[in-house]
Amino acid sequence: MKKSILPLAGAALFLTACGADNETNSNENNNATAGNNAGSEELYEVAVIPSQSIGEMEEGLTRLEDHLADSMDREVEVTHYPSYNAVVEAINFGHVDLAYFGPVTYLIAYEQSGAEAILTQNIDGEPYYYSYIITQPDAPWESLDDLLEDAGEVEFAFGSQSSTSGFAVPGYELMQRGVYESESTYEFESVQFTGSHDITADAVASGSVDAGAIDSAIFNALIDDGLINEDDYKILWESDQLYQYPWAVPAETDEDTIAAVQEAFMEIEDEEILNIFGGADSFVEASPDEYESILEAARALELLELEEEEDEEEANEEDTNDEE
Repeated sequence: MKKSILPLAGAALFLTACGADNETNSNENNNATAGNNAGSEELYEVAVIPSQSIGEMEEGLTRLEDHLADSMDREVEVTHYPSYNAVVEAINFGHVDLAYFGPVTYLIAYEQSGAEAILTQNIDGEPYYYSYIITQPDAPWESLDDLLEDAGEVEFAFGSQSSTSGFAVPGYELMQRGVYESESTYEFESVQFTGSHDITADAVASGSVDAGAIDSAIFNALIDDGLINEDDYKILWESDQLYQYPWAVPAETDEDTIAAVQEAFMEIEDEEILNIFGGADSFVEASPDEYESILEAARALELLELEEEEDEEEANEEDTNDEE
């Protein structure tokens, strides 16, 4: 299992240098799948986002690598990538056969290169989570409608701009309700981006903001771990179901390979592997259809472009415990 790859800038130079060779050999590769373009037919390359530190993920990723190799009967290499953007670049250019990332960053790859979601994970028996808008228990509002009647007096917090549940989905809801347009145009007294769900929870509990958007799974995990007190919050709004982080393959990956990958993942019962993917119970099939509602939100908020630079803390937030 590789611990890291070259920084994205270096990878981009490598891709440029390889461009001429790829064009020269294009006729030889007409019948190759996008997955096989990642390397030799024997090697199956998997990219994983930095959802936790490499030290925390290393044992589980090594076990995943071994399991996939045994199940698929081929050499497998799992690489812990340095950023979300690097994973998108890798799958867009066919340098990996499978990638795991957050919903919004998956949708960037889907829009740019046709990457296809094929798997996600069950957590607490379900493959989805929610976005919440929370406030203090003694706040005068009992619903989001109540809150928005006083929007001009409300200090509101999102999480990271790259987060599905901390920004994309609640931001789109507020956009549709006419109180949020952009980071600089809104009807609230103020809007801030805290950068992570736990900071949003602390800001709401302390009264630093009046309300904030948070991932339901992280909110419940913070309560279960004793890091926040459930009595310090009131939930004003819950989104529709949001599907968990997807595993995606490059466009035009053949159906036999997809079926083999899905079968291999759905066989996994090893807790060392499951725990590093949000404390999953199991892996289940997924498709691009499950992410359609998030795609609509991401398009409306113009989130489907890669950022030139991405702060490590912001990247890890999108779901160390998140996008969830």
